[in-house]
Amino acid sequence: MLIWINGAFGAGKTHTAFELHRRLPNAHVTDPELLGFALQRMLPPSTRSDFQDLPQWRSSVIDTLQQAEAAHDGPVLVPMTIVRDEYFDEIIGGLRSRGVDVRHYALIASPQTLRRRLSTRIAFLRTGLRAETWAVQQIPRCVAALSRDRYATHVPTDDRSTDEVVEHIAHDAGLTLAKPRLAPWRYQLRRLKVGVQHIR
Repeated sequence: MLIWINGAFGAGKTHTAFELHRRLPNAHVTDPELLGFALQRMLPPSTRSDFQDLPQWRSSVIDTLQQAEAAHDGPVLVPMTIVRDEYFDEIIGGLRSRGVDVRHYALIASPQTLRRRLSTRIAFLRTGLRAETWAVQQIPRCVAALSRDRYATHVPTDDRSTDEVVEHIAHDAGLTLAKPRLAPWRYQLRRLKVGVQHIR
């Protein structure tokens, strides 16, 4: 099974994926952004743009995720924003056409919630600050796209904790969580660690 966790920037995709990973036996997190960054580094700076626009990124994501899901004896977790209809259909549809059991979840939050969450991210590096500014600029298009039926299953997150979102997804996907919630102080430490590891 492949669980694709979609959502606007700031919706909680990464924290949800890594908390699912912690609580699910034999889960594996895979990040399609890494393929995108590798492709960008191979191109001249003047030609670099959104890596999702690269056909080779989309095809390699399909190939790699199909291989990961087939090879791994457990759920494969994919935290990745994708809001262009044609790319969504190409990737999610392509995986399903190859027999991959894709469970798609879109984490839904209001623009106000997303801006508040983004404002609390660690952004002490210049590149981090630029990334957060870009992420805030994407809020309107992400919220508008992800609200549509095409991007179901929707998981509202405005008034839910990460634990509640994780438990909702696991229940909907028919997965049994093997580990309990962390104590609040331990969860905050883990959240900080995951956040620092994923500063781009």
